[in-house]
Formats: sequence, structure tokens, C-alpha cells
Amino acid sequence: MASETGSQRSPIFFKGAFVQLVPGLVGVVPNIVSFQFNPEKISHTLTPWNPFEVDQAQRGAQAPTVQPFDPKETFNLTLEFDASDDMAKGDPVALSSGVADWLAAMKKLTLPTAGVLGDFANSAAGLLNEPPVARPTVPIILFVWGPGRILPVRVSSFSVEETLFSPALYPVQAAVTVGLEVMTPDVFKCQEDVTARLAVAAYKFTRLQEDALAVVNAANPHQQILSLLPF
Repeated sequence: MASETGSQRSPIFFKGAFVQLVPGLVGVVPNIVSFQFNPEKISHTLTPWNPFEVDQAQRGAQAPTVQPFDPKETFNLTLEFDASDDMAKGDPVALSSGVADWLAAMKKLTLPTAGVLGDFANSAAGLLNEPPVARPTVPIILFVWGPGRILPVRVSSFSVEETLFSPALYPVQAAVTVGLEVMTPDVFKCQEDVTARLAVAAYKFTRLQEDALAVVNAANPHQQILSLLPF
């Protein structure tokens, strides 16, 4: 697209990312793992609650339209990592460890953590036979897929396929397949810290955008469909 000055402008491409919300001494310390390459495909599944699967023999029957909470929502995506170009450019991290740094950052999304520096300090203390600092639970992760989808998630599955290796046997190419389960505001009812508030705000922000897009769709003409309805 040409600008007013006649120059050509390239569209802005956003990289997907995982943003791990790690509580710090002051506020939240985000651990950001951006995607080296955006996946070409993302699988997305909604599983509504089924009232007919509930034993209702001892109570009044549920209405068939009951939906007491948001449907279970999951994502599945495969991320590819390749250190070949960086190694050709002489990048010292790529030359020494290939894509092992990316894989280590991805793996930390599944583990209890005190933050990148906090975990390193705890591990160093363990080598000196000193008692490590108690670690918190697994931090909340935001799945960031452009401005239109920012959702709190928890990693439900994680698998890695390494395909090429350096002379020191560090992986040079790898693919990570990740399953994600969206965390709805209901799961944060017993958690009142700043990370929970950020997670709920992100969820509501994404839902607000979806509601706005649904309104846009409702404004489209549907006369042909309306003519088929018996009322």
C-alpha cells in the first residue's frame, strides 16, 4: 500500500507469544516467550456443558438450554524453531546451544517457577546444598495471538520433536506441540492477587471484542434465511 509520500508500506505482522505472569516483589514480572515463527494452523475446540450427561434422578430436570458456565475452550498448535540462520550469522547463543534456549523457555511454561532469575538462584543454591526458596504454583500464562485474542491459559500437553543436532548434540531444529486450556474467570474466584486480576481482564477484553464482532455479523442482511423461517 502506498503512503501519501508515494513510498510503499509493508503490513505489520504480529508474532504470537506466551506471557507468563510471575509474581515478583513488586507487581508482576512477565516472562515472555515469543514465537520464532507463527504456526500456519491452530486447532480450536469448544466443549459446551451437556445437561443430559448429569444424573438428574434425585432432583428436578435441567432445562436443555442450561449453560451454567463458559464452555471448556482448548487450543492446539505446533511451534517450529530453527537455529540454522542464526548459526550462519555467527550468533553465539545459536552456535553454542542451537534452539535449546527456546526449548528451555517453553518447558518452563509447564513448571512451578519463581521467575527466570529466581529459578536460577534456587538451582545454584541447591548445588551448594543450601535449602532452596519455596516455589509458588504454576504461574498464569497469557496466550497472545495478536490484539484480538489474549487469553489466560494453562498448558495441558507438551511434546517436542528434535530433528537436527549440533556436534555437541544440542538441537538445531525442533517442533513443539502444545495443548492449551483456557482459564475462565470462574477458576479465579479463590485467587485475588494481581495476576488473577490481569488474567480475568484479558479474558473479558477478548470476549468483548468477540461480542462486538458478533454484532457486526448480526447487522449483515439475512433476508434469504429469514424468508425460510415459519414465523
